[in-house]
Amino acid sequence: MTRDVTILEVGPRDGLQNEAGFIPTEKKQQLIRMLADAGLTRIEATSFVHPKRVPQMADAEEVARSLADIPHVSFSALVPNRKGYERAAGYALGEINWVTSASPAFNKANINQTIEENLEAFRELVPLAGESGRLLRFSIATSFGCPFAGRVDPDVVVRLAELALDAGAGEISIADTIGIAVPDEVFSLCDRLVKAVGSERLSLHLHDTRGLALTNTYAAYTAGIRTFETAAGGLGGCPFAPGAAGNVATEDVVYMFERMKVKTGIEFSKLLDTSEYAVSLSMRMPLGRIRLVEKKEQSTIGF
Repeated sequence: MTRDVTILEVGPRDGLQNEAGFIPTEKKQQLIRMLADAGLTRIEATSFVHPKRVPQMADAEEVARSLADIPHVSFSALVPNRKGYERAAGYALGEINWVTSASPAFNKANINQTIEENLEAFRELVPLAGESGRLLRFSIATSFGCPFAGRVDPDVVVRLAELALDAGAGEISIADTIGIAVPDEVFSLCDRLVKAVGSERLSLHLHDTRGLALTNTYAAYTAGIRTFETAAGGLGGCPFAPGAAGNVATEDVVYMFERMKVKTGIEFSKLLDTSEYAVSLSMRMPLGRIRLVEKKEQSTIGF
């Protein structure tokens, strides 16, 4: 299908990782199948982290094992270190997501490393990913603000993105981990990054803590960003970022772009069903707005 923007669905990982009650593996697998059936072609399926740190991801191997039979999707998994990469290496994952932070304080709380130590560990993975043909993504958390240290200098984010690409990253993800950004900040940073490294190697990951994630998505689009990370139902949060709310909802982003005549390649009616299923797995209030539109109104929304 023709696409003007790419939606990278993070619901099965970032959307569910903060849920207190363990979600059965078969329900996570069902969510992934529904997302693929709705037309999502990039899906972050799980994370290979220590189960004591993120208990919800304790079934990473079982989830990853079920991906090989799903066609036309590039699946990814988050890994925090080389051991996580080695666990992920045996599965049908076209992408690996590595996370650092633009905030030294958040790095210390999240992975107990400095930025420099984390970048050096990332460099060690580059040849391994290259040998396997996997896309190695480098996600920069707290790109706009940190729950421990406050505002983050945009110069630090741009420099870290350049260093990661020089080290061998195939794509850079810019994350508003605590949902603190406003549209002019998003436009300014994204505009700088597009000029510095090119839009084809950038994605944006937004949280909706203050209800601005959709507006920030539009701001990033006008700056040249064309890949957006979203979660069905607006689920999500970060176990290591106090106050972080859910991700921008996939259905809200798809609705906005399709109404703008910007193609996403996603079948909206199936996406709504998928979002409802995603929300049913959560114990928390969903943030997606468009999901609440009655089915009888779907024929009038313009696509």
